Amino acid sequence: MRVFGGRRWQRASVAGLVTVATAALLPAATGSAAAGDGHVPARYTEQRLGWHACDGKPSLECATMTVPRDWHHPADGPDLAVSVSRHRAADPAARRGVLMMAAGGPGGQGLTRPADFAERSPAVAAAYDIVSFNQRGLPLSTPLTCQTRAEFDAFFGDDSRDRSPAAVRGAVRRSRQLARACQERSGGLAPYITTDQTVRDMDLFRALLGARRIAYYGPSYATVIGAYYATEFPHRVDRLVLDSPVGFAGTWQSFEEGQPLSFQRRFEQDFLPWLAARDATYHYGRTAAEAKAKWEARRLSLRDHPADLGSGQRVTPNRLDFGTSQALYNAARGFAPLATALAALDHWDTATPAERGTARKVFGDYLSPEFLAEFSAVTCNDTPWDHDMDAWVRRTAAYTTKYPLVGARALALAATCAAWPASRAPRVHVTGRGLPTTLMLASRHDPAAHYEGALAAHRALRGSRLVTVDGGDHGQYGNGSGCVDASVDRYLLAGAAPERDTACPAPAAAG
Repeated sequence: MRVFGGRRWQRASVAGLVTVATAALLPAATGSAAAGDGHVPARYTEQRLGWHACDGKPSLECATMTVPRDWHHPADGPDLAVSVSRHRAADPAARRGVLMMAAGGPGGQGLTRPADFAERSPAVAAAYDIVSFNQRGLPLSTPLTCQTRAEFDAFFGDDSRDRSPAAVRGAVRRSRQLARACQERSGGLAPYITTDQTVRDMDLFRALLGARRIAYYGPSYATVIGAYYATEFPHRVDRLVLDSPVGFAGTWQSFEEGQPLSFQRRFEQDFLPWLAARDATYHYGRTAAEAKAKWEARRLSLRDHPADLGSGQRVTPNRLDFGTSQALYNAARGFAPLATALAALDHWDTATPAERGTARKVFGDYLSPEFLAEFSAVTCNDTPWDHDMDAWVRRTAAYTTKYPLVGARALALAATCAAWPASRAPRVHVTGRGLPTTLMLASRHDPAAHYEGALAAHRALRGSRLVTVDGGDHGQYGNGSGCVDASVDRYLLAGAAPERDTACPAPAAAG
């Protein structure tokens, strides 16, 4: 979870369990968009996508697709809009089909991602039409409205480590308000923002493109989307790449319970030693323990004296946590900017304009009301949660003590789902039954999609092959590893999966 899907997968805007028999309430559409199946009204299956140039992305075409609010009762409720995009294969003569993508999060926007993907992976872009979409509930599609900007800012406003009775009551109150507002302000949409509904939107998109089967690539939460789609429509999957898998073998609750440990592990075992090795540059201590002590001292000082970065930006304890945790997603792109920003806080009066700019970027805005709305709806709707609020207060107190970097804010997110109305979303049990060999990519110290969850997902998706990267970045393909990229390209272009699980070295951190 970015905690939720990292910045790397948000540049365009960075967890399953009914059996297949119950999930297949709607038979899959045929390859033709005009083919009705007796369950889905023809106004959906016979629509024509009106392609036009995407704003700001000349290589992309965009369109709007109409979908039912509830695929399990498609005649009920108002229609929804889903924005979709397409990057046509660069070599039509060699075109082998459609590669569908989705965004991480939940809450990331996927509409313009095919353009970036095609630029990074020209060989794949020559062979496939690369398509994506903004999920239901997101901007440019039918949006889910839960909070104003002021309410969102207040949601993460106080120091998350403050476990005083008043602070805990405030956190629980704001979480309950978020859960209630999503129901009251969404016009009845909130219960239908689920991964199960999204994959049915995807299959309609596939049919409207005239593709009998698709290849799929998805990072982070998009691995859940891919795994659910492959489970509900296995005969529509040609090739499936799941990058940095979220733990879809269990529940969202079990997955999120593992994140405080994985973020703390990445911080203490990877970033702090890296920072200490560069004490001559950043002056943050010559050992990991010294660097951690200095970071903790800075955080404590920010409680009473937030750092003023100018332009209305202030660094509070939570902002320090947010900026630090986001930098952990990618060593090459995150470690040096975070170190520069931390050092700049120590000598702000003499910091250069470049250093100040880096600090403003690292400790700037975190997420958005739109992201949090989608994230809350998907994670609270998809799988069951413990609704015992007192138990969450106790459990997250332990996280705050042992894994404080993101464990301190776990109460706000867990309490939202504890207050969320019971969901009617079906449980999707991912098994890999009926699928071709699937390719999975994971790194050992990934902070957001912890390796323990990736291993469980690999075991659940029978017949899959796992490429383990001996590092800690979130998102492996197109991240500087020739070993990983070659494995994915061979698979997507020639269908050649590794014969067995394998490993690749970590990309080097910069700075």
